[in-house]
Amino acid sequence: MKFGVVIFPGSNCDQDMIYVLNKIMGQEVVELWHKDHDLKGVDCVVLPGGFSYGDYLRSGAIARFSPIMTEVIDFAGKGGYVFGVCNGFQVLCESHLLPGALLHNDSRKFICKNVNIKAQTNNTLITSKVPMDRALKIPIAHGEGKFYANEATMKELNSNDQILFRYCDEKGNITPESNPNGALENIAGICNAGRNVFGMMPHPERAADAELSNMDGKWLFESLIGLVHA
Repeated sequence: MKFGVVIFPGSNCDQDMIYVLNKIMGQEVVELWHKDHDLKGVDCVVLPGGFSYGDYLRSGAIARFSPIMTEVIDFAGKGGYVFGVCNGFQVLCESHLLPGALLHNDSRKFICKNVNIKAQTNNTLITSKVPMDRALKIPIAHGEGKFYANEATMKELNSNDQILFRYCDEKGNITPESNPNGALENIAGICNAGRNVFGMMPHPERAADAELSNMDGKWLFESLIGLVHA
């Protein structure tokens, strides 16, 4: 499988993602500069975490207008797979490839720590192999990770089985106390109605290497690669 990792000015998790996809998962990876107009024949586009354009407006708001995003939006519209993590999730929402918005954390502080999330469906490409009976420990690092959507959008997300992950405690219980940023309904990740665009706040690429003593994030990459190759 061939992945393209988009690099915006301010991206700082691109090399983490490239390392996991290439060195850990053994996949072909190309770098896509934000000014590019060519996706180089990739099977999946990845928007990594970071602070695209310094988050000087809203997180992801300026990156949405990068030349590469015209190609990404067209690619997604034709059914191509797109995966955004943290700032990448924010860019996808700003680009209207995913519904809702990411707002400032309730604490109004940047949060960097391990949290627990629980898969809500295995009916998507990226969660097909993720265990649904246990909590995954995945790091977060964000100041604007609070997912919000209006009532109509929330109804669609729930009825269409588009919620990928919710924040939970170590035992998998979804509670207000386990919500690190005030996200609506503890939402940590969603997909689009077409089930080919995925976004999540936590960083699975930071939990996919034995050297880090945490492999919980690898489930997502195994899902993505395994189902495409099946």
